[in-house]
Amino acid sequence: MTTRLKVCAVTGTRADYGPMMPALKAIAAEPTLDLQIIATGTHLSAKHGLTYQSIEADGLTVAEKVVILDESADDSAPEIARTVGRAFARFADAYQRLAPDVILLLGDRYELMAAAGTALILRIPIVHLCGGDVTEGAFDEAIRHSITKMAAIHCVTNEDSAKRVRQLGENPAHIHVTGNPALDYIQTLTPLSRADLETFLGFQLRSKNLLVTFHPVTLERRSSIELLDEMLDALARFEAHEFGIIITLPNADTEGLHLIERIETFAQARKNVCARPSLGQKGYYSAIHHCDCVVGNSSSGLYEVPSFKTPTVNIGDREKGRIRAMSVVDVAGGVDAIYDAIEEALKLDCSAVVNPYGDGQASARIVEILKNADVHDPALIKKAFFDLP
Repeated sequence: MTTRLKVCAVTGTRADYGPMMPALKAIAAEPTLDLQIIATGTHLSAKHGLTYQSIEADGLTVAEKVVILDESADDSAPEIARTVGRAFARFADAYQRLAPDVILLLGDRYELMAAAGTALILRIPIVHLCGGDVTEGAFDEAIRHSITKMAAIHCVTNEDSAKRVRQLGENPAHIHVTGNPALDYIQTLTPLSRADLETFLGFQLRSKNLLVTFHPVTLERRSSIELLDEMLDALARFEAHEFGIIITLPNADTEGLHLIERIETFAQARKNVCARPSLGQKGYYSAIHHCDCVVGNSSSGLYEVPSFKTPTVNIGDREKGRIRAMSVVDVAGGVDAIYDAIEEALKLDCSAVVNPYGDGQASARIVEILKNADVHDPALIKKAFFDLP
């Protein structure tokens, strides 16, 4: 009897779980693979909605809950660094208990830097999803490229990213353009009806609606709070009787708690605004489907929203460098400029927009790559640097 390959996926937030979820379901359904899920970070935080429950609601099993956040602490840069330090030790314990054959990571979150570093030290091969992208406005950029150098196998979303991974000296034979697995779920999604979405949110949609997500900008010289305030002031200009505004709360990054406080104050003062820690995957995508524009600085505005033929207003430099569909309107900041960008986006015809991040078949490709990987090949750990021709 063939031993099943134990694939341990680490997820720390809704931001990495959402895109990874279709691939996780495909792995769980593959008889030759044994899926193990470690939930960590904000998945286990009451302040951020205990989103590990969404993983379980999707029919997946959480094998380990690795607590790394100190709920009583602030969100300063030193505390984020301390969180990463705690994560190294706790991932080491979890990996020892689970004894995985390979670690699966998506993206660039700081907790994943610890997940990857621990796997490297324990000589467990890493399969990295969505490497090679560029996001110049956040330290996620450096973390993403660091994970690429620790990983053995790379499943990237587009050819531009594949070029960058090759430029980092990775083995071309281990770089695969799979697309973003988030698009797989979107292709099969039946969104909630408008009435069911209103019931789910506990909020009445208006004739026009905006979906807003704004995360801390960790490398901007300007404060994230200053940029958020400009966005909120711009949103306040839209007539309350005509526009509904749905805001999902930010990640646990530097200044994140301060942003949450400001958003909640903004929402509590306005009947046409609702703020939620997380909508879950189906709720979030259903909101995109029913909204007229997505606003903020989340990667989902570039990765997933174009598949809904919905325009995105991307604020600031957090996502600077990612390839963009024609439905994305970029704006640096400023109340007037953000307001004008939203007005411009609302007039766009996005019916012919093509999403540059894949064809909705990424999960099947990722499963095949895992099935065919020789994870016991010493070259996956003791990697050679491949110079460009």
